[in-house]
Amino acid sequence: MIHLHQIDPIALALGPLKIHWYGLMYLLGFAVAWFLGRSRIRAGRLPGVDEHGFGDLMFYGMLGVVLGGRIGYILFYSFGDFLEDPLMLFKVWQGGMSFHGGLLGVFAAVWWWSWRRGLHLMDTMEFVAPIVPPGLGFGRLGNYIGGELWGKPTGSDWGVIFPRALPEQLSNLDATALRTQFESGALDAFARHPSQLYQAVLEGLVLFVALWIYSLKPRPRYSVAGLFALLYGVFRFAVEFVREPDSQLGYLAFGWLTMGQVLSLPLIAIGLIWLWMSRRAPTLQPQLPASAG
Repeated sequence: MIHLHQIDPIALALGPLKIHWYGLMYLLGFAVAWFLGRSRIRAGRLPGVDEHGFGDLMFYGMLGVVLGGRIGYILFYSFGDFLEDPLMLFKVWQGGMSFHGGLLGVFAAVWWWSWRRGLHLMDTMEFVAPIVPPGLGFGRLGNYIGGELWGKPTGSDWGVIFPRALPEQLSNLDATALRTQFESGALDAFARHPSQLYQAVLEGLVLFVALWIYSLKPRPRYSVAGLFALLYGVFRFAVEFVREPDSQLGYLAFGWLTMGQVLSLPLIAIGLIWLWMSRRAPTLQPQLPASAG
């Protein structure tokens, strides 16, 4: 079945103030991470840290996501444009966030927070890993609602028609005319893979369920973070085969290799290394905060 994407990316407009669904998805992701993280803190999954300390970790983590995601996008996907217009770094309303950049930002934030508290970096990473996937899933839903980062043409009788991906003479039609064209079947050939939804399911739902269940019991250091890196890297690498490459980059090699796949390969390698290291690593046992005793 073919679906025509006609979702308003603006959730609420209050005069000149426009609240986009994509921004709300970020807020929802942070809210769920806060809820899940508090439950893990109360269960003593990060010994020596109370809810106040977790609040500090969330603050640094959110800064890492936003700053790292934006800087990563500039470096990985739009560095040439940045050299021509350095101020584009601050034009966040134009879009452009990188998961891999955000991940590096979170890693830096977690390192800083852990160092200040005298905690092992990987113990904090093990704590954080299971609460990240819901935010990834909501972010991909935001991409879908915004009609961006679409997939390749399906070449079949199913998929989603994204107006912004249509030829110019069609993308300029108003909503009513576009609906008429769609109902006549004239747009069926432009149906694409809803790769954003594939990623929402794999990177959000499947990754969360796998990590949450795996981390219910104490696991050796490096194992939970290693599983996160490995699964995300594999999921992202696979979906890139049906996702349209970034227009400013195209394919990097072999007629199929994308920047997303290149950036995912180190994650897969790191995940495997961490899982191997976990075989001889200590297991952090839960310890309820003193206030809960």
